[in-house]
Amino acid sequence: MNKNFIPTGYSKSIYEIDLDVLVSLGVKTILIDLDNTIVPYIQKEPSEKAKEFKSNLDKIGISLLICSNNKGKRVSHFANLLGVSYFHSLRKPFASRLLKALKQFNINKNECIFIGDQLITDILCANKAGIKSILTEPLHKKEPIWTKINRMFDKPIRRKLISKGLLKPISK
Repeated sequence: MNKNFIPTGYSKSIYEIDLDVLVSLGVKTILIDLDNTIVPYIQKEPSEKAKEFKSNLDKIGISLLICSNNKGKRVSHFANLLGVSYFHSLRKPFASRLLKALKQFNINKNECIFIGDQLITDILCANKAGIKSILTEPLHKKEPIWTKINRMFDKPIRRKLISKGLLKPISK
């Protein structure tokens, strides 16, 4: 099993993550994928759950930065409505633009965690960059064709991680 596919933790969704665990890990910034991680791919604006999640992070002093492969217009619109910073066109799984984002936003990679719903983009990128990561399940079945193709590679890796007990819960 390629260690670059093993996340630090696993949660069915971001909304089930135990935020106290993140605090205990020294997390000060969450880097989060947008589509099917914080809201479904088909949703253009933050949900009430997303707003509540951000509010709960604010209360414990954790900042949120959206890190997406998506184009700037979608990401900026969503991030501005949620009141968070963002970095678009990340080119995950390549780590160079993620590391650039960390530098641009003055984020210590030991004090952040990347949360995403895809092993071969989000988790691989985070692990290559030396950042803690949390894998979630996609929030919705509707996805663009390239993500459906990625899922064909993702599914057998997930099954292997599960069978080997390598998905450690980080949920409430």
